[in-house]
Amino acid sequence: MNQAAMQDFGKLVLRIALGALILLHGISKLKNGLGPIEGMVLARGLPGFLAYGVLAGEVLAPLMLLFGAYARIGAVIVAINMLFAIALVHLGQLGQLNDQGGWALELQGMFLFTALAIALFGPGRYAINQR
Repeated sequence: MNQAAMQDFGKLVLRIALGALILLHGISKLKNGLGPIEGMVLARGLPGFLAYGVLAGEVLAPLMLLFGAYARIGAVIVAINMLFAIALVHLGQLGQLNDQGGWALELQGMFLFTALAIALFGPGRYAINQR
């Protein structure tokens, strides 16, 4: 396998990993509703309709990543979604370590920075439109 093909395959692996893992969160929101998210948004003094943004960040954007259809935009949406999740839910853990010595927000950080990497690198050749 040549270098370009390996890079494109690596981008595909990143897209599938991030898209699938975030989509699982979105499926949970679809099954259980957005009530808890809306409560968090309202508690911060933000309009309740912003809770529906989680559907864009955890359902639409992961599908964009999985299929490679405007994957850069999908990755930016996931990154914005993760920033909201950190700000609304995890801000108190920002400087904390977990019991194993890792960053308390390592999962959220991995999602955020993987999304940023995909936004910068693009989806690669194994995508619907390479955008």
